[in-house]
Amino acid sequence: MSDALSIRSAARGDGGLILAFIRDLAEYEHLAHEVEATPDRIEATLFGERPFAHCALAFHGDEPAGFAVYFHNYSTFLSKPGLYLEDLYVKPEFRGRGTGRALLLFLAAIARERGCGRMEWAVLDWNTAAIEFYHAIGARTLDDWKVCRLDGPALENFR
Repeated sequence: MSDALSIRSAARGDGGLILAFIRDLAEYEHLAHEVEATPDRIEATLFGERPFAHCALAFHGDEPAGFAVYFHNYSTFLSKPGLYLEDLYVKPEFRGRGTGRALLLFLAAIARERGCGRMEWAVLDWNTAAIEFYHAIGARTLDDWKVCRLDGPALENFR
């Protein structure tokens, strides 16, 4: 069996695999209690009539190794689309083997092909391994920006 690394865009029928990665990521981030995703909802929102996001899957041979979920945003300052990386996760047994870098290279190629002015993502402040990895590939952290979130009851009640 080959251990060659490959990346492909996720397709209809990958909802269960994507959910498994989401659960692994949530466990790693100590947020498993927040996962409400289901395979059907993933299929509908990623592969339905109007996809809201996209997913890249990494494999070592036939073994699923990681995933990246992304969507496009827009920079008014650049008047260009951007690519926002929502989630990046590589299974522990595949870390240090180029999997995360390959996923980011796959997304960077998409961003360039689509004329994006930038790629952005968030990282938890305690995840020093990820921060060091991102810095090593040339990404910079924007310490002067804070992420704001309106969700749950606050979103429902904001009228």
